[in-house]
Amino acid sequence: MVERLDATFGALADPTRRGMLANLKNGEKSVSELAAPFRMSFAGAAKHVSVLERAGLIERRKSGRQQLCRLRPLPLREAQDFLRQWEQFWNERLDALETMIREEKTR
Repeated sequence: MVERLDATFGALADPTRRGMLANLKNGEKSVSELAAPFRMSFAGAAKHVSVLERAGLIERRKSGRQQLCRLRPLPLREAQDFLRQWEQFWNERLDALETMIREEKTR
């Protein structure tokens, strides 16, 4: 699971790939459609798509001459679960800080 998290976060580190994932929320798209908002070549988009595919974030299939991609959300869920533990950690720390500040104000 750690290797998959590494691949997921590595893929998400790039804003273009995050944008491509966002475009796939509404359904399957071709590599060309994923490239269009970023004004990049098919080859450039295909490299980003390959990273997303290796991370398990998308699935790619051929339909005629097109390569169609669709979102695979499970790795995103795993990343969210991992981050949730840190959310709880920071919430506890910030709650303790807030309590300390309130106590200081009442003195």
